[in-house]
This record gives sequence, C-alpha cells and structure tokens, in this order.
Amino acid sequence: MTEPHATAPEERPVGELSYEEAREELVAVVQALESGQTTLERSLSLWERGTALADRCEEWLAGAKARLDAVRATAPSDETASEASQQQ
Repeated sequence: MTEPHATAPEERPVGELSYEEAREELVAVVQALESGQTTLERSLSLWERGTALADRCEEWLAGAKARLDAVRATAPSDETASEASQQQ
C-alpha cells in the first residue's frame, strides 16, 4: 500500500514550525489517520507526530494570548482615555 508523501511526518523538528505550518501538518495527519489506510506502525507514528504538532499549536496560542494580555495591561482603558481627554 503506497501512501501519499503529504501525509508523511516531516523531518523538520516540530519546535521549529510556525503556528500555520504546525496547524497545516496537523490537519494532514488527522486526515491520514481518519482515512484508515495506514498500517498500525504508521498510525502510531502519525499519532505521535500529531500530538507534538497539537502541543506546538497550543504553545503558539498561549504565547499569542500572553502577548495580547501584556499589551492590554499597558494600554490605557477606554474609560481612562475618555477621562484624560475631558481633562484637557
């Protein structure tokens, strides 16, 4: 049984992938697993790679949230900005 190259786990380390790259590869892994056309060994390999990819996506999302939270914490609120403009 021949499997398409697109479903093969990449050789590139997961930690080097951008969010978009990790998400795209994760979609391909899920599709390959759902197809049921892989061997048990291949399925296990895909599952492991998929888990690592999902973790990488979570890391990116947590980092993005932290950055947004930091910006929100330092940005003046709408109420503070309104008060400042009224005082001038």
